Amino acid sequence: MTFKSFESLTKGSAIELDKVLSQVKFNEDGLISAIAQDHKTKEVLMLAWMNIHSLKETIETKQVCYWSRSRNCYWRKGESSGHRQTLKSLSFDCDGDCILMQVHQKGAACHTNRTSCFYLEINENAQGEAQVIINSDADQI
Repeated sequence: MTFKSFESLTKGSAIELDKVLSQVKFNEDGLISAIAQDHKTKEVLMLAWMNIHSLKETIETKQVCYWSRSRNCYWRKGESSGHRQTLKSLSFDCDGDCILMQVHQKGAACHTNRTSCFYLEINENAQGEAQVIINSDADQI
């Protein structure tokens, strides 16, 4: 089965996990983008990367594990800060090249201590020129 073949399946159809994972489209570095979204508010918290090991670990333990490209190692979200992400659900996009995770976020998701990493927002000033606005404060945790 391929992701293309999944398109004809009806709601509620089940596919073996290993069959799906064998079709996931990892990039040339063996990574896939993973979006974390708050399971209650639906706010997008962050985007990071996973490889097959971190993806399987996340599914098995329900504690989100990423692959840190900058540190070249596994990054178990909240391991040092305590700001853990508990997996509530995980979905693949229609092409199998992106993951969307619904998570319970304990504490801030962003290393800046903000709820979301997406706090830099393009806006227009009074003259109609584009500018970037900081749209949230760092939490006092």
